[in-house]
Amino acid sequence: MRLSSTRLGRANLDRLAPRVRRPAYDRSRITPGIVHLGLGAFHRAHQAVVIDDCLAAGATAWGIIGASLRSPGTRDALAPQDHLYTVAVRAAEGTEHRVIGALLDSFVARENPTRLVDRMANPSIRIVSLTVTEKGYCHTPQTGDLDERHPDVVHDLNNPDAPRSAPGFIVAALARRRAQGLPPFTVLCCDNLAANGHTVQRIVTQFAALRSKDLGKWIADTAAFPCTMVDRIVPETLEADRDAVSAALGMRDAWPVMTEPFTQWVVEDRFAAGRPDLAAAGVELVSDVKPFELMKLRLLNASHSALAYLGYLGGYETIADTMKDPHFARLAAQVMEEAAVTLTMPVGADLAAYRASLLKRFTNPALHHRTWQIAMDGSQKLPQRLLGAMQDRLRRNLPIATHALAVAGWMRYVTARDEHGRAIDVRDPLAAELAGLAREAGPVAERLAPALLGVTKVFGPFGAEPRLREAVTAALGRLYAKGARQAVETLVSA
Repeated sequence: MRLSSTRLGRANLDRLAPRVRRPAYDRSRITPGIVHLGLGAFHRAHQAVVIDDCLAAGATAWGIIGASLRSPGTRDALAPQDHLYTVAVRAAEGTEHRVIGALLDSFVARENPTRLVDRMANPSIRIVSLTVTEKGYCHTPQTGDLDERHPDVVHDLNNPDAPRSAPGFIVAALARRRAQGLPPFTVLCCDNLAANGHTVQRIVTQFAALRSKDLGKWIADTAAFPCTMVDRIVPETLEADRDAVSAALGMRDAWPVMTEPFTQWVVEDRFAAGRPDLAAAGVELVSDVKPFELMKLRLLNASHSALAYLGYLGGYETIADTMKDPHFARLAAQVMEEAAVTLTMPVGADLAAYRASLLKRFTNPALHHRTWQIAMDGSQKLPQRLLGAMQDRLRRNLPIATHALAVAGWMRYVTARDEHGRAIDVRDPLAAELAGLAREAGPVAERLAPALLGVTKVFGPFGAEPRLREAVTAALGRLYAKGARQAVETLVSA
């Protein structure tokens, strides 16, 4: 198949294939109202799509300026095509293509941090949103507090006008606005952190107070940090995906994003400087996000992590491949069953229907969501996804066998050697520390499990809980003795 050399861009939107949906507004009339930190695939398949709907409804002052904190890859791909890109919504029945126009410009923060701070401090910007992943907040996941010894935090405190970290940029811009007598913007976290708005507020105000106690107090008193819950599966974009999308468009898109039909965004309706009509674009505006957040973290994210670690060890490349194995499908269902009893949902919420929808989504054959991708940054994810539910179950004297096997899967994975002795490319902020502990302990569950449970950055004081240690050590022993596939089969058949 020969692909067109024409590049997607503003000048050739009218030449797109007829079935491709395009921006339903005049982009020349759109002005920025949002700066988004973390210009990755998830944001472009989720929040940016919602804002695109808002712009189509007439909210012309809410365009997005994106910023990658480190890598220039997204900017370099999107700038030559006027920051237009395609969202390919994949289902078993086929793929729908939509070109998004909400992104107006982009920065690479480390190339010119002062320029990004200037943009964030501009009074036209009323929301700064974030998808920088759990590790991007320079915090300790177990406590939710700022890690004052984090290298980026140390750098930013010494270089307040040329920051590197997300907290550093937010505080630098808010400090600028305060000095100029301008109101603060809303900080809208869209990452999977426990009580994400409250957590980011704590991190930002702690950082600001290290610069100035008065600044920290001003931010705490005047800025808004709504809690949110976001949900959409967005696998990485492969070269074959680019080719398929470009063929469907009739022109080249250098960086489209792949996703599923399902999307959900629940937001605490608490904004400091206004917002677009998010509800009209399908966002659920609520007074308390926590039940929805815990539902997603403990049902979707926890089962996803269990499938990722154990599925990878079992030789499965994608979540859909893993779910074809009935024992792993049952594993995902059991993780959800164990977690469901720890949840208290609002009247009308149907947990059984939500769990059924998750199992169906995981089997989507058109989504190539790699187990290796989901396994990234596990040290940052385990506290929110697995450990909280385990603590709650132990308080009720309930067994934790399924969650324990998932944690054991993570432990086996971070040794950086699979069941056949092949190297695993472990991507994690603590990868070197975890691998060192694994080498010292050796492939012996009775030594490795306690060593990793002693990593307080992950487990905190919970790592010393005797029932946790017993369950995880036993599960890890079964993984070493039987391998992931047989260990999962034994568990779900018991």
